[in-house]
Amino acid sequence: MAKTYKSIALFSALLMGTGAALAGGPVDDKLVIDGEMEIQTRVAAPEGHPFDEIISGWHYRTEETRALEADSFQNPGMLYVERGEEIWNTVDGDAGKSCASCHEDAGEFLKGLGASYPKWNADAGKPFNIELQINQCREKNMQAKPYKFDAADQKALTTYIKHQSIGMPVEVDLTQGDMQAWWDKGKELYYTRTGQLNLACASCHEDYNGKYIRADHLSQGNVNGFPTYRLKQSEMVSLHNRFRGCIRDTRAEFPAAFSDDLMALEVYVTWRGSGLGVETPAVRQ
Repeated sequence: MAKTYKSIALFSALLMGTGAALAGGPVDDKLVIDGEMEIQTRVAAPEGHPFDEIISGWHYRTEETRALEADSFQNPGMLYVERGEEIWNTVDGDAGKSCASCHEDAGEFLKGLGASYPKWNADAGKPFNIELQINQCREKNMQAKPYKFDAADQKALTTYIKHQSIGMPVEVDLTQGDMQAWWDKGKELYYTRTGQLNLACASCHEDYNGKYIRADHLSQGNVNGFPTYRLKQSEMVSLHNRFRGCIRDTRAEFPAAFSDDLMALEVYVTWRGSGLGVETPAVRQ
């Protein structure tokens, strides 16, 4: 018990700036992919947003990490894009179909799609993210087995689909179905403190945005770059993996991927990044 309280005190000190949390702030720079495509990484916030300006997590990373994302040849996440394209064109399942069988022109069909998810799914009566939509298509149209959470091919295909919308502004339609109610639930979860450390998403990404906790620079927590290649893990990381990792770090019991709580959180957090350009595959520390 004493060890637990000591850890909580240390974490609190890191957040509160008592010698451990250093003042930081986003760098003043522009993200231009391959010297050709500028990505909107700073935009005015919509009405009701806690910030006046929405800033991509790219601005909070080191110069070396920012440079990796700006160069498609160097960006390790592009390997997942290539693998995702292979999967898109590969026949799988008893129906003898691939994704391309129904949506042959991926560049045209997928353009803008990744920027608009999660979307309302009337059949399921809940929001669907890209991963859930992929699994529904695999089961219903391809008669193939759904991917298990965070399967390598699931991450690669999701990365490929999101990449087709690179640079396009994130925009979640809250008028669809019951999306607004899910947004409300996600907002509630975002500000709810959990775990032994008694932290909420807002504790890091809002209250102490721009500061350092140990060697990590706290961003606004926008998700326009997911799936994201994390150097720490040397692989692509899905959004729900990151959600669960953050919840784990508060020493709380984390919910299952694609649970109603995490889907509601995805709706709300995606809205918080409205207007930012899709960066997938982003590179983060």
